[in-house]
Amino acid sequence: MVSIGDSHSNPNINARFNYNQAKPYYYYTPPPSSAKISRSMGRSMRTIRSTIFNTDQSAPVCDKSPNLSENLTDSVIDLRLGELASKSSTDLKSPSSEDFDDMLDISHAFSDFSACSSDISGELQRLASVPDPAVDEDASSEHEQEPCYGFLQRETFSTEIIESISPEDLQPTVKLCVDGLQSSSIAVKRSAAAKLRLLAKNRADNRALIGESGAVPALIPLLNCSDPTAQEHAVTALLNLSLHDGNKSVITRAGAVKSLIYVLKTGTEVSKQNAACALLSLALVDEYKLSIGACGAIPPLVALLINGSVRGKKDALTTLYKLCSVPLNKERAVSAGVVRPLVGLVVEQGTGLAEKAMVVLSSLAGIETGQEAIIEEGGIPALVESIEDGSDKGKEFAVLTLLQLCAESVRNRGLLVREGGIPPLVALSQNGTAKAKHKAERLLGYLREQRHEASSSSP
Repeated sequence: MVSIGDSHSNPNINARFNYNQAKPYYYYTPPPSSAKISRSMGRSMRTIRSTIFNTDQSAPVCDKSPNLSENLTDSVIDLRLGELASKSSTDLKSPSSEDFDDMLDISHAFSDFSACSSDISGELQRLASVPDPAVDEDASSEHEQEPCYGFLQRETFSTEIIESISPEDLQPTVKLCVDGLQSSSIAVKRSAAAKLRLLAKNRADNRALIGESGAVPALIPLLNCSDPTAQEHAVTALLNLSLHDGNKSVITRAGAVKSLIYVLKTGTEVSKQNAACALLSLALVDEYKLSIGACGAIPPLVALLINGSVRGKKDALTTLYKLCSVPLNKERAVSAGVVRPLVGLVVEQGTGLAEKAMVVLSSLAGIETGQEAIIEEGGIPALVESIEDGSDKGKEFAVLTLLQLCAESVRNRGLLVREGGIPPLVALSQNGTAKAKHKAERLLGYLREQRHEASSSSP
């Protein structure tokens, strides 16, 4: 819990956690329980909430704020709480099936990238028109030229031709590529993987054909190679192939999961992103979620969440969200230290990551260790700040997560009251969306007694 006093020592409201200091590049170790985050306080920590239990009325009156919760007086808040108290007590039960049905709706927060769009690196035009790097020594004139080498080294590989050819007519081409993956030349392997990546980009029938051709087992060794371009082509080809449901089992049975995790740890930024997307695609099959988590995918996903680009962070969030639908993976994610960066993203503006981070936090709030970590890492101040300053959808996610934290915990209700969460919740219950209003009213019902007890104990 971050105290009010901490807010005065760090006035920079845009400060962010520095996750990169002294951290290994592929995993994250959570801090000891005694560690405290020095997070900056946003608008919510400078409002009426910070003095809600202060009996000293000598402080100057601030100008009227555009923030609704800052303009609420105690009498208005008491009136609203009284109205809510008159409602049926059945509204104040623990989270119902209706609340967890709402969890299905929050998955739409990932709709802009959760379709696992293939070949997201935007390399299509380069692959279609630019030759591969120069041939290495293995393909020099003193060696016998590979049978498929001429085709694989073509400077152009028209996407229009690919779109117009039937899978039956592409079979010889696919066979040449698969044979190229068996070459002793890394240049030929690189080119073969690039062509398979391109063939599998847009057409489902091509993905099925390539999956049946034996390409998957031949691509997997390239995931562990030291050539970053070959690794990128291979991981993206597997991503594209995984979008065909019939290939998911082929990829998993071939042992690709551990190699994809290796790429997630060691690859280029694009390779890491596409490895995360490939794992997401495989995790759409429920039976694979546990095995992906057991193979160690979650710590490097947390590292990508911390150190990656905005695109990488989004891919990590989506994959973590899907994997954490399994309780054991929630535990793994908490142990890997995911809560701290998630809380940091909740208050981050302008990247489109705040809502998605709250969705994952809401999932983790479903287990006891997740709730403890959210409280420890300053989650309540961040969520209250989102209720004040976030988007309409962000406010819905924030109040849902707070409801999960407080429904069964008197201690957490007290923390939220002392954090000054009641004014923004009252404002939300009056001016929010229908879903936000309903959840804010339920949460205020839990907090009403906490507030009166805290007020009566004030000097």
